[in-house]
Amino acid sequence: MYPAKHVVIIGATSAIAEHCARLWAAGQPVSMTLVGRNASRLQAIAADLKVRTPTSQIDILTVDFASPAAIHDLAENLFAQTAVDLVLIAHGTLPIQQQCQDDLQEAENALYINGISPALFAEAFAGRMQAQGFGQIGLIGSVAGDRGRKSNYTYGAAKGLVTRFAQGLQHRLAGSGVQVSLIKPGPTDTPMTSEFKAKGTKMASVEEVAAGIVNGMRAGRDVIYVPGKWKIIMMVIRHLPAFIFNRMDI
Repeated sequence: MYPAKHVVIIGATSAIAEHCARLWAAGQPVSMTLVGRNASRLQAIAADLKVRTPTSQIDILTVDFASPAAIHDLAENLFAQTAVDLVLIAHGTLPIQQQCQDDLQEAENALYINGISPALFAEAFAGRMQAQGFGQIGLIGSVAGDRGRKSNYTYGAAKGLVTRFAQGLQHRLAGSGVQVSLIKPGPTDTPMTSEFKAKGTKMASVEEVAAGIVNGMRAGRDVIYVPGKWKIIMMVIRHLPAFIFNRMDI
């Protein structure tokens, strides 16, 4: 059914995921399955991709990101049709920390959609890729997962879970033919971060971040900080002594 490399993008309506899709579809035909929650938005992205790459096959699927059973069935059905060469797991939200503190339901939702759900998708694809003997998993975390900070520690905790989960997968799948990339974007100029941009937060362009992800996965890198400067920035933040860190308003 799929004559070309098969790419699956989970959370395909995110700006970063959409720009990665454009890069993967550039230059040669590709078979791509876009997975999300909103069918109309998926259809619009698929239509744009078909204009850019008329010889590619673009499919869309909707799924309940909060249902382990739905995640399992999605992966099972995809692999029943054909091999999957690459999956990018890109969905998430950017919660407001104060709301998570005030409303435990908000906190639970943020922890689930940004941490547990991406991990479940990765698990669902990892075993099946291991069985087929090849594949790539790109799992988007965040620089926020490198150290808890008062401004976003609920989101950071969820992304910290993604970090540890990806590390465990990398250890488990070493030598299996399946490569796992943990992707750690810094602040990126997308609709999700518009409120922070309005407050003056410096943002990387979504095009730069997407190119960093695609190039990093192509190179088979285990950890991809995008832009690359965040590797150094977060190394410094991780190693700051608590008596200094606790005085910082970050």
